[in-house]
Amino acid sequence: MSDEDSLDFAIVIYREDDRWEAEMLPVALTSDLEGLIHALRQQPSINGTIGLVAVGDEFFVALRVFGERVEVFLSDIAASWDFPLAQQALEYLDVPIPDEDELEAILQDEETALPAGNLSIFADLGLDEMELGILSGDIDLLPEDVLSSIAARLGFSEPFERAIDSVFG
Repeated sequence: MSDEDSLDFAIVIYREDDRWEAEMLPVALTSDLEGLIHALRQQPSINGTIGLVAVGDEFFVALRVFGERVEVFLSDIAASWDFPLAQQALEYLDVPIPDEDELEAILQDEETALPAGNLSIFADLGLDEMELGILSGDIDLLPEDVLSSIAARLGFSEPFERAIDSVFG
């Protein structure tokens, strides 16, 4: 997949009248964690609001906002060297950004991505920590594919795909 084919997107998922809904957010939010959290807080929802962000073929961020409580999951801490959103996610999680030696050690294992944040972010919706860890650690899957798989497991595949198709066709 070339750079032109890779997708950057941010999507908000919420429950309304016992149905899942999904809407695309401005692509600028793929590099602005505070803006993303603010946008998610604007959408009331029964189970909190979910934000899913894919940045090209590099990494993804999942968020859940329950009023003032915000849970964040970053799929790959190595992305924090190159992408503002990944760096902001680590800062939000109070996880140190890896230094050059740590980054080199992380990148030595090309078979695995090292996540950070709340692995049980979706446990109450049926996606346990182990499954999220396996999904996010599969380097053969593009972030958009992992997020699509998460959407399917959590029961909002149809609105998720519809929102993606509305922008990317």
